Amino acid sequence: MIISVNTVNPQPRLINRTVEVLRSGGIIAYPTDTVYGIGCDIFNKRAIEKIYQIKQRPRHKPFSFICADLKNISEYAHVSNFAYKIMRKLLPGPYTFILEGSSLVPKLMLTRRRTVGIRVPDHTVCLAIVRALGHPIVSTSAAIGDFQIMTGDPEEIEEKLGPSLNLVVDGGILYPEPSTVVSLIDDSPEIIRVGKGGISLFS
Repeated sequence: MIISVNTVNPQPRLINRTVEVLRSGGIIAYPTDTVYGIGCDIFNKRAIEKIYQIKQRPRHKPFSFICADLKNISEYAHVSNFAYKIMRKLLPGPYTFILEGSSLVPKLMLTRRRTVGIRVPDHTVCLAIVRALGHPIVSTSAAIGDFQIMTGDPEEIEEKLGPSLNLVVDGGILYPEPSTVVSLIDDSPEIIRVGKGGISLFS
């Protein structure tokens, strides 16, 4: 099932409908500022396990998740003054930051080092969903198996992945490009992956 959401002014009715799907343990595809993501409620263990199956991903590689803003990040990760200053300059934006997770983060979402990947995309729709839900959602690209080439077309996502999803949130066609991944562990920035986000701040 696809619903088309206005990316400038997301319709509250459709955002609430999406949140109902998430609260009932559903899995959605949704637009971000980089790619279409697949996600669920971060606190629904069964839904997270289903996404591991969909993505054919080993459990020792946890998914990232989307927070609403910097204040929200500080609830789910330990944010030093240094990390805060960096993220304040770059978020919302096409970055995934690796931080030490807080006690609120489910074990399924933590690495062995108890780190997490956190995003605050510059996209009205996914941020509206997170705010309406009241806590983060899982974030992983809509690419699996023989569908590894990331698509920015929600109708193609529905066609290829529809049986595994409860809802596709259509935010228009995207030109997919992964986020830039930066570790801020121990206040020592490390570029893990160069993507859409610029890295001049770290050079």
